[in-house]
Amino acid sequence: MIKLQVENLNFSISGQQIISDISLEVNKGDFVGLVGPNGCGKSTLLKNIYRVYRPDSGIVYIDGTDIFQLSSRESAKRLSVMVQENNVEFDMDVLEMVMLGRFAHKKFLSNSSKDDHRIAEEALSAVGMEGYEERSFSSLSGGEKQRVLIARALAQQADFIILDEPTNHLDVGYQYQIMNILKEQNITVFSSIHDLNIAAYYCDKIIVMDHGAIVDCGTPETVFTPTMIERLFGVSAEISLNRTTGKIRIFFIPLQKERLLVKTSG
Repeated sequence: MIKLQVENLNFSISGQQIISDISLEVNKGDFVGLVGPNGCGKSTLLKNIYRVYRPDSGIVYIDGTDIFQLSSRESAKRLSVMVQENNVEFDMDVLEMVMLGRFAHKKFLSNSSKDDHRIAEEALSAVGMEGYEERSFSSLSGGEKQRVLIARALAQQADFIILDEPTNHLDVGYQYQIMNILKEQNITVFSSIHDLNIAAYYCDKIIVMDHGAIVDCGTPETVFTPTMIERLFGVSAEISLNRTTGKIRIFFIPLQKERLLVKTSG
């Protein structure tokens, strides 16, 4: 069953084309990674899908419904979003932050119910943040904040989540911890991912973007090739199978001309 369908999406800013003729599908229950060099249009594509931007042309369907035909509340019931920019202008405690995810399920001007509190607490438990309910959100570490924001998305109880590089700026331990949490949930995930090895390990399907267009799509094993990596990212790579995990592992190698420059400058 198709969860997300994008058809012929185009978007420009001040007359400059940012993404061109994007079409893609994400099946229900899949964990799909969106990769590509910086500036290729990944975040812009995601913002067109979760309605920060409105495309110049094309359609985005969630469960077969044009997402721009949904109310904000109905959209929030079907789709939760976690973005890179998570600056909070005013502080709140952790439970209050997670309770924001219950907005779509409340009646207008109604108070939070016992069920809302239970769902928020279960979401915190799912990400290993039980016991932090009364802590100030601003006092948390970067990895702890990310886990709380994932809990907020889970408390929303949408079965589809979009993430814009959720592990960006986190140390390696937190990166894998966050991805493990997401992988364990019974939801559909579409995430832009900076680290190709993380994408290769966790994703069922990889969508590759370059210059505002999709240039490849498939399993990590078929998409991540030395030729593709050098063409898009300007670095040589060797790829092998990790016998322990059964997943491919990418080893990056500086190009010869880069090694010469380093040697000369030293």
